[in-house]
Amino acid sequence: MTPVTPVVRVAEGEEDLALVHGVRREVFIVEQQIPEDEEWDELDATSEHLLAIGADGTALGTARLIHGEQALRITGGLPGRVLLGRLAVLKAARGTGLGAVLVRAVEAAGRARGATELELHAQVQALGFYERLGYTAEGPEYLDAGIPHRTMTRVL
Repeated sequence: MTPVTPVVRVAEGEEDLALVHGVRREVFIVEQQIPEDEEWDELDATSEHLLAIGADGTALGTARLIHGEQALRITGGLPGRVLLGRLAVLKAARGTGLGAVLVRAVEAAGRARGATELELHAQVQALGFYERLGYTAEGPEYLDAGIPHRTMTRVL
């Protein structure tokens, strides 16, 4: 596939959040059959959502940055650590480098908030993708929404 040069921006307002939710619905609920009540959580309200928009104005992908008190709670109080979550790229844009663009955008947003480390909870099938971006797996494999995951981290 040809590389995608999308505009990646922080989702602002209801229209952008509807696009974020549309991408996540397609990838997680429809494709991966994750139950809807497991996809939407309390972290959505306090996270920074990034949205990738193609040249034609359509949403292609999204990711969220979990920071502040929520990040401290999830990481067990590790200062300087933020989390990348809900990375989703629509099928039509996969293999174009968009996933890496979104990861780097979340890293930059984390650095802008003073973060020194980023944590993510990767589906096991995506470990190689994150390893190529400099992430290291930690701890044992575990199930999240019935899908095997590993925690991964990277110093920013």
